[in-house]
Amino acid sequence: MYTEILGLVLMYGLVILSAIPLGRYIGKVFSYESTWLDRIFDPLDRLIFRLSGIDAKKEMTWQQHLVAMLVVNCCWLVLAFIVLTNMGWLPLNPDGNPSMSGDLAFNTAVSFVTNTNLQHYSGETGLSYLGQLTLMLWQFISAATGIAICAVVFVAMKEKTSDKLGNFYSFFVRSATRILLPLAFIVAVLLVFNGVPMTFEGKAEMITLQGDSVQVSRGPAAAFVAIKQLGTNGGGFFGVNSAHPFENPNYFTNIVETCCIFLIPIAMIFAFGYVLKRRKLAWIIFGVMTLGFLLLLIPSVISEINGNPAISQMGIGQQSGSMEGKEVRFGAAASAYWAINTTCTSNGSVNAMHDSMTPLTGMFALLGMMVNSFYGGVGVGFLNFYIFIILAVFISGLMVGRTPEFLGKKIEAGEMKIAMIIALLHPLLILAGTALSSYLYAGNPTLYAGWLANPGYHGFSEMLYEFTSASANNGSGFEGLGDNTPFWNIACGLVMLFARYLPIIGPVAIAGHLASKKYIPEGAGTLQTDTPTFGVMVFAVIAIVAALAFFPALTLGPLAEYFSIY
Repeated sequence: MYTEILGLVLMYGLVILSAIPLGRYIGKVFSYESTWLDRIFDPLDRLIFRLSGIDAKKEMTWQQHLVAMLVVNCCWLVLAFIVLTNMGWLPLNPDGNPSMSGDLAFNTAVSFVTNTNLQHYSGETGLSYLGQLTLMLWQFISAATGIAICAVVFVAMKEKTSDKLGNFYSFFVRSATRILLPLAFIVAVLLVFNGVPMTFEGKAEMITLQGDSVQVSRGPAAAFVAIKQLGTNGGGFFGVNSAHPFENPNYFTNIVETCCIFLIPIAMIFAFGYVLKRRKLAWIIFGVMTLGFLLLLIPSVISEINGNPAISQMGIGQQSGSMEGKEVRFGAAASAYWAINTTCTSNGSVNAMHDSMTPLTGMFALLGMMVNSFYGGVGVGFLNFYIFIILAVFISGLMVGRTPEFLGKKIEAGEMKIAMIIALLHPLLILAGTALSSYLYAGNPTLYAGWLANPGYHGFSEMLYEFTSASANNGSGFEGLGDNTPFWNIACGLVMLFARYLPIIGPVAIAGHLASKKYIPEGAGTLQTDTPTFGVMVFAVIAIVAALAFFPALTLGPLAEYFSIY
């Protein structure tokens, strides 16, 4: 057990040691300062803009940034849908995998363009290699979108008074070429040298130890896995994701892939500190996020190490912890660590089956997605946290009798209305979707029998988890749910769209409004936001909103299941 815990400490320590210099580098990229990669990527950037006819030096307002983002994503969404519905006859399909149905293609295209990567298909049998490569491209695009739009908010907070906030296309391309591409190349090379396949050949025939002949799927997996982890995408090349030995062959690759989940989200915090020259505030934000993460992680690890009492009552020893649904080569602790990593961010990849986790671990995984701002996805995780900062500034100002200000700009009714709408949207999408699916299933359990393998408390948790994952742009799932049906494909697709773009539009609108306001120098009456006291206030706001919104649903699902077992 001690060795397993040391492994977790090692992984988190490696992330922090890497994220701090990476954050400084990302800050330089956003600030257009000289970096050692300029010689390589300046010509590539110029070529991209020359071919596209885009003037990357033209300054844009916050409204123009949003229009550019939506147009780019809409175009890729349509193209993704066309590829997925025509894979059967298109090239790079050595295994002869069929095209997707319309509703499944809609769900998949939306899923990958929105950085969710919720998979209602099984990777190696549901896609051709062209389909896999297409989705791999979307993983770059969706991650670069999140980073770029976060850069816009950084610039808005940095400017004293301005309505010009840089150029979205420039931020977008630089995020892809200067940040995601180099990191993905390094990770892919590490994976290839550790046995992750990178080939365009079809299935290979292999002879098992029992002498049976089996067809084993392979493909260009290493490149796919690298960007799925770094971009908090999470979509697996193979059906069982990083629990598959071809995606995650050994403990070293597990360390690499786990570290990649958190690397850029944490680095974005330090990039914020570098761009705004407010490193103390960045550390306060990091501290709040880390506190929330640890409060979810520690009980989850303990729960999985202790095992499941229902199994112990059967006389089956659990010296290695609760190993149902987990890989022996990783163990219970590392699987629980990955589960909280992947749900505190919008990654959603798995190295164990979350449906088999103990009830409390399942609840904490749900909470990570419900809060959706303890590190969060690349770029958008910071935007979600930004909403809570605005709420905390306003509430704190009212409590102490000071004018609500953040970084020298007054927080007024307009900004608060937007912040509250965005804060309430996430619970609305989750709870309304879960209520609808519960109503349908309870009304006709025979018709919808294929939905739930585990009716009861756990079945409710499966439906709650699906909508939570979709709304958090996460993509993981409790796989006892039969989700490849028109209802789940369309309902989750719509939730993913609303949950991706409205929480981006809101923070950008707030930042844009504040950027255009008159700058007020900090004085004796200014509420200090770079103090531990303010950090505690932000954490309290997050905790109160999450508790009020989600505690009743958690009581009906994982908590009820926990008390029924224990």
